[in-house]
Amino acid sequence: MAQITPVILVGGSGKRLWPLSRESMPKQFVPLLGKQSTFQQTLVRVADRGLFSRPVIATNDAYRFMAEKQASEVGIEIDILVEPSRRDSGPAMAAAAVYTRNLGAKAVLALASDHLVIGAEEFLGGCRDGLNAVQQGGIVTFGIPPTEPKTDYGYIRPGSERIGPVQKVAAFVEKPNAQTALRYIAEGLLWNSGNFLFPPELMLSEMVRFEPAMAAAAEEAVAKARKTGSTVFLDAEAFAKAPAKSIDYAVMERTDKCWVVPAKFRWSDLGTWDALLDVGESDSAGNVTEGPVEIDHVRNSYIRSDGPLTAVIGVEDVVVVAMNDAVLVGHRDNLPRLKDVVQRMSDGNHRAATEHAVIHRPWGSYQDIDRGERFRAKRLTVNPGAKLSLQSHNRRAEHWVVVKGVAEVTLDGQITTLHENESTYIPIGGIHRLANPGPDLLEVVEVQTGDYVEEDDIVRYEDIYARV
Repeated sequence: MAQITPVILVGGSGKRLWPLSRESMPKQFVPLLGKQSTFQQTLVRVADRGLFSRPVIATNDAYRFMAEKQASEVGIEIDILVEPSRRDSGPAMAAAAVYTRNLGAKAVLALASDHLVIGAEEFLGGCRDGLNAVQQGGIVTFGIPPTEPKTDYGYIRPGSERIGPVQKVAAFVEKPNAQTALRYIAEGLLWNSGNFLFPPELMLSEMVRFEPAMAAAAEEAVAKARKTGSTVFLDAEAFAKAPAKSIDYAVMERTDKCWVVPAKFRWSDLGTWDALLDVGESDSAGNVTEGPVEIDHVRNSYIRSDGPLTAVIGVEDVVVVAMNDAVLVGHRDNLPRLKDVVQRMSDGNHRAATEHAVIHRPWGSYQDIDRGERFRAKRLTVNPGAKLSLQSHNRRAEHWVVVKGVAEVTLDGQITTLHENESTYIPIGGIHRLANPGPDLLEVVEVQTGDYVEEDDIVRYEDIYARV
C-alpha cells in the first residue's frame, strides 16, 4: 500500500456561491476555474500512486453518482463511502478513519473537495513533510501563510516545538474581526485550511477520548455496512447515533497531538464570489469575467454568465452571475448576506434556490423545457449503455419523442426500439423503462400529463444503481 490514503470529503450545498452552486449540484462539481471541477482537481492532486493509494470519497447518496462520473472523466478509480445522513464532518471523518484502518492504511489525508490549490509540487512536499510528523505520532493540519487579514477564516497559532519544518500547534483561534486579523498576521499565525493528515488509529483513539459516542457509532456503522462493488453504504441506524459535530470541535481543537505544516502552495476555500475575484485573471480595471459577457466602465467586479449574453455598464465592486434560470446581482460588501437570501428563497419553495436547471442522474440528466397546469415537458439525455429504473407512475402519463440516438423502450414486458423522430406513449400505471443501447448519447423529449407531475410520483421495481 502507498504511504498515504486520501479521503476526499464531498458534501455541503455552497449557498454562498449561488446560483452557480446549489443543493442539486454544489460547487465542488462545477468548473469554477478552468474546465475541471475542484473535485476533479483534488483527485488529480493525489494521483501519484507512489505516494497515494486509491482515494476514498466520503459523500452522501445524492452525490455518489456525480463523484463516480467525474472521477471516470479524469481516469481515476475511487471507493465511495456513503453517509446515510448529514452529521457534519466529525462522524464522516470517524467513519473514514475506521474504514481506512480496516484497509490497512497507516496515514490518511483528509481533503475538502471544493478548495483551490495552486502549486502541485509544493502540495506534495507539504504532504511528505507532514508524513514525518504522522509517523512520530502526530495529527497534522495544513496552515496557510496569510496574504491579507481575512475575517472568514479560522487561524492557527504555531508553537516552538518542531519536527523539521512542521510545528506543534499551540492553539486554534476562531474567525477574527479585521483588527484582530491584522494582529494575527503580525504574530505569525496561519490560516486554517481544514485539511488533515493523520494515522487512522490515532484519530480514532482521540475520538474515543473526546467523543466516545461518535467513535462507537462509526465503528458500528462500518461493521454493519452494505457493499455494492466499490461503494460502501454505512449503516443508517448506527451512523445516526453519532453526535452532529465538526471534526474541528470534536478533535482538532481539543487534542494535544496536533502539528501544522506551513504550506508553500497557494490556497483558497473558494467560499465566496470575492474569492473567485481574488484568484481569477483580472483585467486592468480589476474585473474578472467568465462566459458571454460585455462590460463597459466597470471596475473591481466579478461578471459571469453560464447562459444568456450579459451586458454590465457603469458599476464597480459588484458581482453579477447570470444563468438560464436564475440571476444574482449584488454589491461585494453585502455578499455575506447571500446565504440568508438563498435560505429565504428555499423556505419560499423557489425551485431554483436548490435545483439547477439541469438535474443530473446516474443515467444522464434532464432539464425542464416548460411546465404548467397538468403538464411538464423535459429534455432527457441518457448516457451510452445507461438505463433508467424499471418504474411506473400513479398519477401521470408520459409521451416520449426520440430527438437523437436510439432508444430501447420497455413497457409492460414488451421491448421496442425507437429511432430519431419516432415516439411512444406510456399510460398511467404502465411499468416501463427507457434505455440507451447505442454508443452515442440518447436525447428524448418527454411530455408528462396528469394531475401530479413531480419527481416523487414513482414506483421503482428494478434499478441498477441501487436506488430505492
